[in-house]
Amino acid sequence: MVGSMLMSGFSSLVSLIFLGLLVLSIFAFVHAALQRADAFPAADKQTKQFWLIILGLTVAVQLFVPWLLLVLAGTIAAIVYIVDVRPAIQAITGGGGGFRKGGSSSDGPYGPWNGGR
Repeated sequence: MVGSMLMSGFSSLVSLIFLGLLVLSIFAFVHAALQRADAFPAADKQTKQFWLIILGLTVAVQLFVPWLLLVLAGTIAAIVYIVDVRPAIQAITGGGGGFRKGGSSSDGPYGPWNGGR
């Protein structure tokens, strides 16, 4: 009785983890699909087509063939895209991660800060 409850809880936890990894991969795929193709080489990254194939395969594997090793490999690819490629693409295209669009890194909330010069 207790063993079946533990296994049920564990399988629910694993299902939630797999769902989270799927959402992460879908986010990376959609982000890559919405970017300009010329931004990838400009950011010195692989091509847009390369990332769409890798991330598309990741989503397909997670949906249809959820083998742990393949899911982990795809998750690593999605994480690499999110932490390496995505910021480089945003720097090229001007898409900031904050509330402000444009401006300089020395801009404060009330305008540019020039160190009292």
